[in-house]
Amino acid sequence: MGLQLLRIDPLTLFGLVAVAAMLLFYALEDRSPLFLLAFAGACVLASVYGFLQGAWPFGLVELVWSVVALRRWRRVRRRDADGQRRDYAKGC
Repeated sequence: MGLQLLRIDPLTLFGLVAVAAMLLFYALEDRSPLFLLAFAGACVLASVYGFLQGAWPFGLVELVWSVVALRRWRRVRRRDADGQRRDYAKGC
């Protein structure tokens, strides 16, 4: 029996990319507020995937995470605008 090609339907591939993006942007969010915003966007994509796939609890949780991440991004952006710059490379 030879190796079979991994066959992934488009919806599963979309979910894989969305969740991988979430993981990547979560790991990088201390480096820049833009990664925090990208994490929020990836959470929205993962939420869309959850609802399209029929796993509405997953879709709902990811939607909540996107709102949490957007609120954190707004808070960081506001703090930066007030002159309380943060050293994103150090995570402080």
